[in-house]
Amino acid sequence: MANLKDIRLRINSIKSTQQTTKAMKMVSAAKLRKAQDNIIRLRPYANKLKDIIHHLLLGQQEIDSPYVKSREVKKVLLVVITSNKGLCGAFNSSIFKLVQATIQEKYTTQYKNGNLYLLCIGKKGYEFFKKSHSLIGENYDLFTKISFEQTASIAEMVMQGFIEEKWDKVEIIYNEFKNVATQIRKVETFLPLEVPKSEKQNFVDYIFEPNKEEILTELVPKILKIQFYKCILDSNASEHGARMVAMDSATENASQLISQLRLVYNKERQAAITKEILEIVGGAEALASS
Repeated sequence: MANLKDIRLRINSIKSTQQTTKAMKMVSAAKLRKAQDNIIRLRPYANKLKDIIHHLLLGQQEIDSPYVKSREVKKVLLVVITSNKGLCGAFNSSIFKLVQATIQEKYTTQYKNGNLYLLCIGKKGYEFFKKSHSLIGENYDLFTKISFEQTASIAEMVMQGFIEEKWDKVEIIYNEFKNVATQIRKVETFLPLEVPKSEKQNFVDYIFEPNKEEILTELVPKILKIQFYKCILDSNASEHGARMVAMDSATENASQLISQLRLVYNKERQAAITKEILEIVGGAEALASS
């Protein structure tokens, strides 16, 4: 009967874990709804601003902005966006692999020379890379309550570092939200501003009013901050979607495991009952023969 007791304890333990995963799924679903609404509302605005700056870069008039000037890439900053918490499937590990693959493919020389820097937004990324890479600051509190003001301050620090030539190129590595079950790993160039090859055939030449320099001085930094904010919101929505899927899968696995253990428990119980009956019958026959 000791074996039966062990099986009962294991079933109860799995039921307790199942209740936890089910609750976490419901919490993630509630958070996902808000995060999804935020990114869906921002994305058209951010994409339109990106189109405007791309058209400006393709225009006949040269843009005089420090954020547009390309130079030899000696120092690189990678902005790595992960989560503060785990239990979200491959959400973080896929970013870790993408960062390592990006460094190996594009920035091996900079890494060997000590000119590769990581800005980790999220505790998991910081803990993973802190022993192997040069990190800039800690940004744990950003996901506690995401706001444009907080992300804009980080973006300003990155932009100022680019102007001061602390780094010659900045790329953002994050999960883009597609739907609840799908996140797309992305590597986007943040600085310097550049035009995708697919857009180099068509451009719009704008008429600036009242003044081109004044408009661009105000517009370019704002567009960069909006793009940075969009990446944060994309990653946040992706995190909740990944956690919701992971917890749903864990809940289903717990149900299957409980069913299997109940089957084993019933078989063991039947075997124990049969053994007791045989012992009773054998004892009765022994008494009768004596």
